Amino acid sequence: MANIETSLKEIVTSIEGSLGAALVDYTSGMALGTMGGDKDLDLAVAAAGNTDVIRAKTRTMELLGLDDEIVDVLITLGSQYHLIRLLKGRGNSGLFLYLVLDKAKSNLAMARHQLSRIEAQLEF
Repeated sequence: MANIETSLKEIVTSIEGSLGAALVDYTSGMALGTMGGDKDLDLAVAAAGNTDVIRAKTRTMELLGLDDEIVDVLITLGSQYHLIRLLKGRGNSGLFLYLVLDKAKSNLAMARHQLSRIEAQLEF
């Protein structure tokens, strides 16, 4: 089992093309931890903004009467992928991992696989 800082460091260093990652509480919009990012990628601002994405999708699913769960949400920009992966199990309700990838340097399928593996090891 790995703690938040160790898990975020593993995400940023082991997932090719990673620009930054955060663990976010979407009930509050606060980042519980961040790794990476730069002046053009403020992970705290992104965490709050992506909280709204998850809340909106959850509301939409309720309105549609969908009895299912969100695994992840992908936002594709011109030069980046933004991957939001909701955490499941072990009392992690209300949390998601947020990963920003350089589109030209990453493999999206491999990144999703590695993020799932790291999620399984996360402990807090």
